[in-house]
Amino acid sequence: MFADDTKIWIQLSCPEDAANFQEDLDMLSSWSAKWLLKFNPLKCKLMHLCHNMDTKYHITQDGQKWNIEPVQQEKDLGVLISCYLSMFYQCMEAASKTSRVLGMVRR
Repeated sequence: MFADDTKIWIQLSCPEDAANFQEDLDMLSSWSAKWLLKFNPLKCKLMHLCHNMDTKYHITQDGQKWNIEPVQQEKDLGVLISCYLSMFYQCMEAASKTSRVLGMVRR
């Protein structure tokens, strides 16, 4: 079993906030080990929303540290979310899907 669809949010305004966030991730890792509900570290993603602080985080799983991969966009519940909170990629994906369906109807 894995802990699916867990999201953590924090507003970063100083480097201490980044350190607090890493502590939160460490506590989450120890919680998951205690309850035998592991996270899949390869599926953990990091998205910076509207800021340029270069922060790196890791999650500990079975005694091994896994760096959390930063992403520019991620799909959640069918909605494509970008780090700039722009709807551009969601609209492009919808237009592309519409074009494919229209192409199949024409055939």
